[in-house]
Amino acid sequence: MNYLKLSISALLFAVLCVGCKHHEEARRPISRASGTFMKKSADRNKKLVASEEDVIKNIIKSNPKIKYFASQKGYWYSYEEQNLTDTLKPKRGDIAYYNLEVKDIKGKVIYAEAELGPQTYHVDKQEIMMGLRDGIKLMHKNETVNFLFPSHIAYGYHGDNNKIGTNESLICTVTLRNFVPEEAPKTAVPGTPTSKPAATKPAVQTKKDTLNP
Repeated sequence: MNYLKLSISALLFAVLCVGCKHHEEARRPISRASGTFMKKSADRNKKLVASEEDVIKNIIKSNPKIKYFASQKGYWYSYEEQNLTDTLKPKRGDIAYYNLEVKDIKGKVIYAEAELGPQTYHVDKQEIMMGLRDGIKLMHKNETVNFLFPSHIAYGYHGDNNKIGTNESLICTVTLRNFVPEEAPKTAVPGTPTSKPAATKPAVQTKKDTLNP
């Protein structure tokens, strides 16, 4: 009788061990599949970035008379108007006043400067396109710069949910009209619209970045 009980117990123990082993082995492919997916996704992103950079480099090669500069953030830029007199550049906390035109990488206008209107940006304190966040800080007052932005520092996979599509490289022309410290009175900003007297209509605030309301 004792021998029968021991045999049954041993059999149940063996069944449990086999079941646990099968359960553990069944979970391994999920981990492998996840790792494979992440690797494939990373490879696709690398190929996309390389492909977009090749297009931009071909644009640069096809315009040998224009001097382009490569930034440390992975975009290129050239000057339409350069200010070699001033040394100051916008820094965190400054208020930048600029105009903007956005084209696709083939040069077709997506957002005209007149459509967007005057832009205001609180440097490093406001969400705008990643490339513009960095590019504006390279500029001096009264400069006009053409930026060539790959999609990963523009609007990426999602676009802007309006006119800019998925994974779209952009050409952005920026004119930095002025920039002032955040605490400076708005009435002291040269070259920007001033407020009307209090006795008339309230002052119209400068339009914010249309692409990032």
